[in-house]
Amino acid sequence: MSFSHVTFLLIGFPGVTESRHLLLLPFLLIYTFILTSNGVLLSRIWLDQTLHSPMHSLIGLLFFVNVSCTTIFMPKFLLGLAFDLNQISLGGCLVQMWVIYTTVTSESMLMLVIALDRYVAICRPLRYHSIMTTNVLLWLILASLARSMLLMTPIVYLDSTVRFCRSNVIENFLCENMGLLKLACGDISKIQAIGLIVRMVLTVVDGSLLLISYLVILHAALFVSNHGGRKALNTCSSHIMVALVIYASSIVSALIYRIGTSASVDVQNLTSALYFLLPATINPIIYGIRRAEGITRGTDSDIVAGTV
Repeated sequence: MSFSHVTFLLIGFPGVTESRHLLLLPFLLIYTFILTSNGVLLSRIWLDQTLHSPMHSLIGLLFFVNVSCTTIFMPKFLLGLAFDLNQISLGGCLVQMWVIYTTVTSESMLMLVIALDRYVAICRPLRYHSIMTTNVLLWLILASLARSMLLMTPIVYLDSTVRFCRSNVIENFLCENMGLLKLACGDISKIQAIGLIVRMVLTVVDGSLLLISYLVILHAALFVSNHGGRKALNTCSSHIMVALVIYASSIVSALIYRIGTSASVDVQNLTSALYFLLPATINPIIYGIRRAEGITRGTDSDIVAGTV
C-alpha cells in the first residue's frame, strides 16, 4: 500500500475534452495580451528614468508578478489544449504550485505596500522622500517575498509527503492544493487547516488592512484643499479598483470551491482561471488608462511624482 503516483495528467476542463481545441484561441489571446500589456508597461517604467519612483517601482513589480504567475502554468495549459501534452511530474507540479501561490500572495502584500506608500504621500507629504527611501522600499519588497514564501512553503512541503494512490488525473489546468489533495490517501487534515489559515490571512487580514488604510487616506483627503482632495481621490482610485479585482476574484473562487459538488468541475476551473488571469489582464488596463488620462490632462508630472 506504499504505491504513490509520480506523474499526473492535467485535463483542464473535463466537460469539454472532445472540443478542447476551441478553448485554445481565447486562452492564447488572453495570455498574449497579458504578456504584451504587462511587458510594455514594465519596460516603460524600467527605461524611463522619470518613472523610477517608489510608486512606479511597486507597480512595475506588480506587472512582473502578473507575468510570472501566468507564465508558470499557461504555456503548459496551451500545449495541452493544442497537442494533448498534459503530463506533469510530481516535482514539476509542486514547483508550479509553489511559484503560483508565492506570486499570488506577493501580489496581496504588494497592494498593502502600495497603500502604505499612498498613505505617506498623502498624509505625510513633506516627509515622503525621507520615509520612502530606496532602502525602505527594498526591505518592504523583500518582506513581501519572505512572507509569501513563509506562508506557501509549508503547504507545498506537506503536499510532497502525501501518497497519491487514488488517481493521477488532476481535473484542472494547473497544479493547486485542493485539486492535488483530492488524489491523496491518508490524513490530509493538517494541510487543509494550514490552507484555510493562509486563505484567511490573505482574504480577511490583508483585505481588512487594505480597507482600513484607504479609509484613513480618504479621511485625510477631506481635510486638505478641494484640489488636493480630488487629487488624493484620483491617486487612490486606480489602486482601489485593482485591489477590488484581486480580492473579488479570490472570494468568488473560494466560494465556488466551498459549495463543492453543487458546482461542476468546469465551473470551478473557470473561477480558478478568473482568479489567476483576471488581475493580470485588468491591472495593466487600469494603470494604462490612468496614465493616459494624466497625460491628456497635462498632469504627467503628477504621475511621475507617484500619483498613479
